[in-house]
Amino acid sequence: MKFIFFALLILFSSTISNSQNLIPMPAIQTESEYSGAIDFKYVNISSFLLQDELAVFNEYASKLGNHTLTESIAESQTVYLVLDQSIHDESYFMKKKPGQNLEIRGSEAGIFNGLMTLLQYTFEQQEEPKNSIQNMHDYPAYTWRGMHLDVSRHFFDKAFVKKYIDMLALHKMNVFHWHLTDDQGWRIEIKKYPLLTEIGSKRKETMVAKNFDPYVGDGFPVEGFYTQEDVKEIVEYASLRHITVIPEIEMPGHAQAALAAYPQYSCRKSKLEVLTIWGEGTDVFCTNDSVLVFLQDILDEVMALFPSKYIHIGGDEVSKTRWKACDDCQLRIKKNNLKNEEELQSYFIRKMDTYLTSKGRNMIGWDEILEGGLAPNAMVMSWRGEEGGIAAAKQKHQVIMSPGSHCYFDHYQGNVKSEPLAIGGFTPIEKVYAYQPTPASLSADERKYILGAQANVWTEYIGSEEHVEYMALPRLCALSEVLWTGENRGTYEDFKERLHHHFNYLDAFGFHYARSIFDVLPKKEMKNGELTIALSSTYDKGEIKYWFEDEVMKMKKTYKGKPISIKSSSSLRAQYFENNIPMGNIMKEDFVLHKAVGKHIKSSIDPNTKYPGDISVLTDARAALPPRVAGEWLAWSGENPRYSLI
Repeated sequence: MKFIFFALLILFSSTISNSQNLIPMPAIQTESEYSGAIDFKYVNISSFLLQDELAVFNEYASKLGNHTLTESIAESQTVYLVLDQSIHDESYFMKKKPGQNLEIRGSEAGIFNGLMTLLQYTFEQQEEPKNSIQNMHDYPAYTWRGMHLDVSRHFFDKAFVKKYIDMLALHKMNVFHWHLTDDQGWRIEIKKYPLLTEIGSKRKETMVAKNFDPYVGDGFPVEGFYTQEDVKEIVEYASLRHITVIPEIEMPGHAQAALAAYPQYSCRKSKLEVLTIWGEGTDVFCTNDSVLVFLQDILDEVMALFPSKYIHIGGDEVSKTRWKACDDCQLRIKKNNLKNEEELQSYFIRKMDTYLTSKGRNMIGWDEILEGGLAPNAMVMSWRGEEGGIAAAKQKHQVIMSPGSHCYFDHYQGNVKSEPLAIGGFTPIEKVYAYQPTPASLSADERKYILGAQANVWTEYIGSEEHVEYMALPRLCALSEVLWTGENRGTYEDFKERLHHHFNYLDAFGFHYARSIFDVLPKKEMKNGELTIALSSTYDKGEIKYWFEDEVMKMKKTYKGKPISIKSSSSLRAQYFENNIPMGNIMKEDFVLHKAVGKHIKSSIDPNTKYPGDISVLTDARAALPPRVAGEWLAWSGENPRYSLI
């Protein structure tokens, strides 16, 4: 009986959420006995400790053109903020009261989250005046709800970092992972070692697009770093929004910018320059004692700036080439009875783990830190799939899931032909929304070590602030609901309808977001020798218009649902419109009608299981075009396949 009631409650809560268009969806909502919308104007706070939360709310409300809340003892239209430290840190209770009043009860963090819900509600009410707020008990499914930003490959100034933090706060994300150092740039001031920024923060140029070989540089210098005062200001800004800033100082790999400044800490001790190509350099930190002291000195200054419990030290993609040829490193292997360079890496990571632990902090590393043995107190951030996270949880280590398959927001999110250049991959918003951070293969006891997940925005191919926002949004909206609402969230169909309204909210804050979700999707079918294309869109509020690029008169026709017949090689274009306004990118599909179109094809060996696309795409008339979606990718390994038409 209890189970039936709980299931009905979740179903009922989802229905209520639909009417409110809140993202992330609150955990549990119940109908209020007091109906009708409320135009809140006043606030009554139970403690001066809530002044900061109120100030941030009013700052955001003023940007939206909403009413700011004025402290007053009024009888109606008042929000009562009641500080209650007995309530779990981030959860809150929201209850409609008589006299057009509302109570939000919780700790400081809970009150802040409640105010972010109220902010969305008051904005939505401007569009839908009859929209009524409900009672709710709202709480997060996961304690770690993170977003990462790489400022090493491209530098973004202090004002933009704050805007990025706003993006997180508005969606109840609570961790900002700040990737500050890498081969291509050192971005944080370390007073004891000034050359880190004097030399390491400056790159003479950047590789153009993906011109690795032959290399092509753009000739434009890149530089920039954050002073310690900048860092303090940003950490404080995040703290006021109940967001923890996690610094990442890469070691022992991804270190060429640091080694360009201090080459004596490399294995070769030779002059280096800050890397201008993407990827990782082969020069890494040596493992001798002087390097350990150097890095511990850096961590001392970092810890003084960041009060976070966790310090991220990277630990990923460490080339062992220099270690194998380094007398110091080989001697260290011998003296410590290590088997190989993998165990040397583990030795190095353990030294950093011990040092951070002695200072009352905990170390985080990418899942490569599992290689050679996991340091005793380390937290693992699993990016190469979930395997590393599963292994760490089974060893009773805390885990943050960040698999490239679902959480790498530097991947494409729409048609490659209409999206800005990206590193690769394909991670559409519906895939992000479907993510389950806790692997089903873990036992109930092991699952408690999965603290949450985060998305990563690596900026090799992201050089502007608008492009960062474009890659993060609206996928961040989907991830926020995955991590806040968890398994109680609604269907993707429900989410996409709320998201359609939420775009207005993003617009009001001036965020630049991807509109790939509005893109037209083609579906090809070959029947009786005729190729037809059916068109569809995520939303049905508007209409699809299409035209042929190779026609003399490129007249836009309205798609009525009947598949389009392709009788000769041609270039089909289509776009989704609402109120005659184009919403997404133009779909570009070029078709070449050759003799093999529609024929069945057979391969002598099966495609690799990682890319098991439908082999029929090889004869679907889209000759020499890049795959549009993940399921169209095909790859073979081992011997070369032979094909035959059947």
